[in-house]
Amino acid sequence: MSTHKIIHWFRFSSPSTFYPAAGKLIPFFWALALLFGAAGLWVSFFVAPTDAVQGEGYRIIFVHVPASWMSMFIYCVMAAWAAAGLAFNTRLSSMMAQALAPTGALMAFLSLWTGALWGKPMWGTWWVWDARLTSELILLFLYLGFMALQAAIDDPRRADKAGAILALVGVVNVPIIYFSVKWWNTLHQGASVSLTKAPSMAQTMFLGMILMALCFWMYAIACALTRVRAVILERESHTDWVRRVALKEVVA
Repeated sequence: MSTHKIIHWFRFSSPSTFYPAAGKLIPFFWALALLFGAAGLWVSFFVAPTDAVQGEGYRIIFVHVPASWMSMFIYCVMAAWAAAGLAFNTRLSSMMAQALAPTGALMAFLSLWTGALWGKPMWGTWWVWDARLTSELILLFLYLGFMALQAAIDDPRRADKAGAILALVGVVNVPIIYFSVKWWNTLHQGASVSLTKAPSMAQTMFLGMILMALCFWMYAIACALTRVRAVILERESHTDWVRRVALKEVVA
C-alpha cells in the first residue's frame, strides 16, 4: 500500500472527518441488518427442520448463539479500541470503545435471557451456576462496569483511561467463556460450530445461524456508528466544526 493511500485512510481518525463518513455508512449497515435478519428468521423458523431431540424449542439457538458470539466479539473489539486510545492517546479510539459498550451489553443480556428460555425445558431450570453461564454473566457485569465507570468520572480523558484498564483486564474472561465447556464439567452443550471441523447440524440450521449472526453484526456496526456520532458531538461541542454541524441541523 502506498504512503498516499495510508495517509488517505488515516485522515478518518479525526472526529471531524469520521463524523460525516459514519453518517453515510449508517443507512447501508441498517439495510444489511434488515436483509440478513429477514432471511435469517425465515430460514430459522420456516426452513430449518425440527430437531429430533429438542423439538421446536431448539429454535431459540438462532438468537442465542449469534448473540453469544457477538457479546464476546464486541468486547474484544471494544477492548482493542480502548487499548489504542490508551496507547496512542487518540480521541476517536476511546469514543469508539464507549460507543460499542451498550450494544455489547445488550448482546450479553440476550445471550443470558435466551439461554434461560432454552434451559428451562432442556434442564428443568432457568438458571444454574454453570461455568459457561457464570462467565457470560461476568461479561455482562464487565460491560455494565465499563459504562458505569466512564459515567462516574467527569473528565473524559481520565474516564477513557480508567475504562481502558478495566476493558483490558476483562479480556481474560472471553477465552474462559469460549473454553469453559472443555475445561470444566458443565451442563452447557459443546460447540456445534467450529473453525476446525464441519458443523454438527443440518446445513439449513447452520445457514440460519450464520444469517442471524451477520444480522447482529451489521446491527452492532450500525448502532456503534450512530452512537459514536452522538459521542463526538458531545465531546467536541467546543469546536467550530461541531457548531457548524449543529447550525446546519437546526436550519434543516
